[in-house]
Amino acid sequence: MNRTILLSGLLLLAAAAQAQNMCEPIAKRCEAHITANYIPDGQFYRALLQGDETAEFTLTLFGSTTYRVAACTGDSDGVLLFSVYDKERNLLFTNKDHHSAPYWDLAIASTIDVTVEANLDVSKAGSGCAVMLIGFKK
Repeated sequence: MNRTILLSGLLLLAAAAQAQNMCEPIAKRCEAHITANYIPDGQFYRALLQGDETAEFTLTLFGSTTYRVAACTGDSDGVLLFSVYDKERNLLFTNKDHHSAPYWDLAIASTIDVTVEANLDVSKAGSGCAVMLIGFKK
C-alpha cells in the first residue's frame, strides 16, 4: 500500500517536471510581450490543455493601473485565446475579437477581481502548454 502511494507520488512529480520543461520555452517567448514599460507581477500562469479544455486563473486588478496580459502557447503567437471576466461573469475583454492578439493592455479604473480563461484555438493546435503573464505599467 505504502509503495503504491509512493510510486503514485513519484509519477505525479515526474509529470509535473515534464510539464514545467515543456512550458519553459513558451514562457521565455511570452516574456518578450512584457516590454520594458511593464513590471511583471512575478507569476507564471501555466496549464496543460488538450482539445477544448479551458484553464482558469483568478486575480485582483488594482484601480488606476494599466495591465498587460500576454498569452502564449506553441511555437507562434495567436494560438492561445483568452478572455477576462469580472466576478459577475461580464466579459471585459477577449482576444477573439482582436485577431487572437498574443497580448492586450487593460486600463483598470477601480479595483476588481477577475477571472481569466484561456483555451487553445483548436483549428491551430490540439494540445499545448498555455502560459499567461501579467505586467503592470510603470
